[in-house]
Amino acid sequence: MNIKTFFSILTSKLIIKSCKLLSKGGTNFPGKIALKLDKNILKTVAKDYTIILITGTNGKTTTTNMIYNILKDKNPNKKVITNSSGANLYPGIVTSFVSNFKFKDKYQEKYAVIEVDEANVKFVTEYVSPKIITVTNLFRDQLDRYGEVYTTLQKILEGVVKTPDSLLVLNGDESLLGKLELPNKVHYYGFKNYEDGTSKVNINSDAKFCKFCKSSYKYNFVTYNHLGDYYCPNCGYKRPELKYNVENIIEKTASSSTVIINGEEILINQPGTYNIYNALCAFSIGKELNISTDKIKESLQTQESSFGRQEEINIEGKKAKVILVKNPAGYDEALNTVLLDKDKINLCFMLNDHYADGRDVSWIWDVDFEKLKELNVDKILIAGIRKYDMAVRLKIAAFNEDQFIICNEFDNIIDNIKEISTENTYILATYTAMTSFRKLLNTKGYAKEIW
Repeated sequence: MNIKTFFSILTSKLIIKSCKLLSKGGTNFPGKIALKLDKNILKTVAKDYTIILITGTNGKTTTTNMIYNILKDKNPNKKVITNSSGANLYPGIVTSFVSNFKFKDKYQEKYAVIEVDEANVKFVTEYVSPKIITVTNLFRDQLDRYGEVYTTLQKILEGVVKTPDSLLVLNGDESLLGKLELPNKVHYYGFKNYEDGTSKVNINSDAKFCKFCKSSYKYNFVTYNHLGDYYCPNCGYKRPELKYNVENIIEKTASSSTVIINGEEILINQPGTYNIYNALCAFSIGKELNISTDKIKESLQTQESSFGRQEEINIEGKKAKVILVKNPAGYDEALNTVLLDKDKINLCFMLNDHYADGRDVSWIWDVDFEKLKELNVDKILIAGIRKYDMAVRLKIAAFNEDQFIICNEFDNIIDNIKEISTENTYILATYTAMTSFRKLLNTKGYAKEIW
């Protein structure tokens, strides 16, 4: 190790420690400093790790945590690290490795389960070659940053082409991920069938047209948005053969799902179709890493929610479930999960328009809020920088304005949750709204600190 790298690691570790002492988070800043001092630092701090990269539009954080928990065990010679807080930009990933770096390492096995932003895959693969790269799905997300789904795919592929020896574990139900013409070995996962599905995609769905001939896809079934068993009637392009598949859904509740994956009955301790996909991805990677099926099943059955992803928080005896929403596809699936709750509930919508949320919030008009009319809703709390945009959208969805409570401060949300008689509140929040609200919950002692 040269003096530049040594100094870079030492400086970054001091910054990480200072940030923690000051409760300043510090997920990206130490990595930025490390890279300023030594642009090649990732080669050193990630050396000897078996790296699994998780990318895609939705489900990255939950899938990352599922894989991390599957790999963890009590073996004293094994080390497993992750960027579980969701710091998925390149500097944040560097921070994770620096934070876990030891100048003298005793471990015989080292795994790094790393979530990476779609546009940052290429920076990571410039310096390391992951054993496995997985892509969960591709949806419209932050249009002002990513553009359309084809642009997002291209950003990911710019990173994948740098590491031809990496195994790709891809969502086979994602039409954009078939026939990628890469030298990498590829395994696909998906749904063998889906009884709750339709054979037609919604008018607002993404990637409705064949990526080769631009004809409209046909589907044997759709799971959600544009995911499903697709085929092109014009050129013959179709879903690839699946190595790992959901054969049947036994039960879906507001808190979990029970499914059959490759002949095994598995309880997933997270609700919703999108979490079945996340668990299927984690199962697939676990098997590729030779983890026993029993260990995978046990892990998925006891999997806790990631912060802001179906995370349940107790506020003076009231239950608040925080759900991150950031694009139409994910929002629709979040609403489908809320629809599984048959009790009387409150709804809370938080909409911000910072860079991390996406400046353009017109996408909320592509979300099917109308289906929430099926629910037994007491009060509707609305907050965030663009709260009035959200209020208009909900009014158009035919909600009763008498149910609306406009909250100018996040403190008002907590006060209302405590005062309203209804026990359960679902909080659907964009990224910066979620993180700000969660920090407030932490300062008041309702939620544990993440960073």
